[in-house]
Formats: sequence, C-alpha cells, structure tokens
Amino acid sequence: MAGDIFTELFQALQIYGYIGAFMISVLGSLIPFLPVPYLIPVVLMAEQLDPFILGVAAGIGGALGKLTSYGLGRAGRRLLGEEKRRRMTALGKLIRRYGMLAVFLFALTPLPDDVIYVPIGLANFSITRFMIANALGKIVLSWIVAYSGKIYFDYARIFLGEEGSPIAVAAALIAMIIITVILLKIDWELVLKLAEERGVRGVIDGIVKSFRPRKE
Repeated sequence: MAGDIFTELFQALQIYGYIGAFMISVLGSLIPFLPVPYLIPVVLMAEQLDPFILGVAAGIGGALGKLTSYGLGRAGRRLLGEEKRRRMTALGKLIRRYGMLAVFLFALTPLPDDVIYVPIGLANFSITRFMIANALGKIVLSWIVAYSGKIYFDYARIFLGEEGSPIAVAAALIAMIIITVILLKIDWELVLKLAEERGVRGVIDGIVKSFRPRKE
C-alpha cells in the first residue's frame, strides 16, 4: 500500500524535471529503514534529462533525506546517561579520521546506510562532515544509476538497493540495534586513551578490555 502511494507520488513529480528528481530523492530517503525505490524514477528521467545534473539533484536530495536517520541518532543521544554520553563523545573523536569515508561508502553502495547513520548521529559525529560525505556518495551513486539508465535499465538495477524485502528491512534494523548496543558497551574513553598511547593496537586492547568482566 505504501509502495503504491510513493509510486503515484513519484510519477506526479517526474514532470518537474530536476526539481522533481530532487523532491523524489528527499522523500525516498526521508523515513529510516523504509525501502522506497526512489532511484527507479531517476533512471526513467535520464532519458529526457542530462544525467550529470540529474545525478547532482538526486544525490543532494537523497543526502538531505538521510538527515532523519542521523537526527534519530542525535535524539537518542539525549536519552543516554552522562557516562554513556561521555563515552560516545570519545567515540566521535575516534571516528573523525575514518567516519567520512564510512559514510561515503555506505551512501555510494546499496548497503543499508541507516545501519551506520543512526550510530554515527549517536556518536555526535559532525553534521557538516556527515552531509559532505553523504552528499558526495549519493551524487556518485545517482550518476552511476542515471548514466547506466541512459544506456540500459538492467545495468542500473545493480545499484537499486532500495527495493528491499521486509526481511532485508528487519535484518537492517536488527543489525543497527546490535551495532548500537556494542557501541554503548565499549568504554570509548579508555579506547581513545590507549589509541593515543599505542595507536591501532591500543584501540584493539581498549575494545577487548571493555568486554572483560569488571572486578568488584
């Protein structure tokens, strides 16, 4: 039922060209974990529109829509106790090095990006860095889909990861919950301290120590 509503809405928006592609991408990415195939209209629109500009419009729209997933993590952060919040702040410092790369890669591929976007918001990762990496990934993905659609629709299907089944959605939700629980369990202040002292080995040691039973 929801899919039919989105399909009709997307068909109506296609007549507005690049603005329509932007709006379709925003709406298609707005609801976390809801598999809406918004890239299919982008493929169809590539027949009449410039794939380069179309990819930029769709990519920026898709990135803006994902702010809800990031915001969900930031909102969840407020529910944490002081100790957990402090630990997640330490995690945010650690992922500044590779967080943008992770966001870019998940935005670029059909991987369920909400799985990491929620925890990244929870870790208080910079919203500016998040949007830059997310937008770049979505733009490149949209370019691939648009240019592939210009050549042949079947090639574009490789990147149409939004057409997930209920099982895929449930799996993504479970994965996000597991990741979040693990992130909250780890003592990131200890990890950050050991990382500064020993580098990568310190990160590993800190994570391992976080899961060891504490002595009374």
